[in-house]
Amino acid sequence: MKTQPEGRLPYHRAEGASTAPPLLLGPSLGTSTALWDEVAPELSLTHRVVRWDLPGHGGSPANLIGPGATVADLAALVLALADALGVDRFAYAGVSLGGAVGLHLAVHHPDRVAALAVICSSAHFNGAGPWQERARTVRREGLAALAESANSRWFTAGFGVPRLIEDQRTADPEAYAACCDALAAFDLRDRLSSITASTLLVAGREDPATPPAHLREIADAVPGASLTEIAGASHLAPAERPEAVTAALRGHFDGYPARGMEVRREVLGDAHVDRAQARQTPFTARFQDFISRYAWGEIWTDPTLSRRERSLITLTALVAHGHLDELAMHVRAARRNGLTSEQIGAVLLQTAVYCGVPAANSAFAVAQRVLDELDGPGATDGEERDARDEHGERDAAETSGDA
Repeated sequence: MKTQPEGRLPYHRAEGASTAPPLLLGPSLGTSTALWDEVAPELSLTHRVVRWDLPGHGGSPANLIGPGATVADLAALVLALADALGVDRFAYAGVSLGGAVGLHLAVHHPDRVAALAVICSSAHFNGAGPWQERARTVRREGLAALAESANSRWFTAGFGVPRLIEDQRTADPEAYAACCDALAAFDLRDRLSSITASTLLVAGREDPATPPAHLREIADAVPGASLTEIAGASHLAPAERPEAVTAALRGHFDGYPARGMEVRREVLGDAHVDRAQARQTPFTARFQDFISRYAWGEIWTDPTLSRRERSLITLTALVAHGHLDELAMHVRAARRNGLTSEQIGAVLLQTAVYCGVPAANSAFAVAQRVLDELDGPGATDGEERDARDEHGERDAAETSGDA
């Protein structure tokens, strides 16, 4: 979906499900959202991806910043965009100047940045002088000369992306120069140790503008940060080596398996999940990962519905399809999620109307047995018994993934 700028907002493009975790992608100087064309669609499979343009670049108005602009000014535009989209906390990845914006956000607005990736960027850009000179040149002569040399500055020999070169050529000179002003004044080296967001640094091994040493400097200073170097990549790694960049970002941002396992334990109980994990085999391992990643890591964590509401839906669906083994497991889960025995009974009574009396009859028998275990004399939480179905057999869900 494309979104035109409104008022003082930069141009942006949003992709992916609106309920997915938000991920903002920042551009490098002289490029547009097109920098992420080969990466964003893949990331949008699991995230709500929002790409944005610098002032005077791509579709963004040039007057969003002026002479003497700072990276803080650009970061404020990103926060305004996030606010307009209803996004409070987000993951962020940015290239070069876009990466500097991410560092500023992580230092000065740590409550907004859930995770950070800084690509082909730096905590400083080799002093103010060269950028001040470039700003003067661009204000005087425009961007034609820089566009002519962009391939050699951005890519390894023999590689090029004409669309990005055209972005450089058509950017607004005054806005471009103002971005140069921001780079000239940027230096966060003394604040890197305060970053608390999980941070990944990605370096292009052939990058002359921000060589790997610049990314290593950040990685050494940010607590717990990691560094990945991409061979065969120069300054615009997402365009030149999109597969490698995508893999690095997925590995960093895709926390669904870990979060899914956490939620799975909260809903089903440690004892049940431990048994399921103990019975995992090489044959079932990928399915276990699938369940943790998607069922528990995406669906059950979606805040649109509460866990209590999800239990109501799950009980109904299991009755409808006759999955009585998993019904027992999810009756226990429903109690953990706040449903009373009376409410569970009301759900099953409604299934008699819409799923059929025989299905509801069987479901009541399963639920009665589970509730007796949970509420009867000497009852425990029932976890040691949830490996048995109504006939005393092992719960098939333990080997299939606890969907």
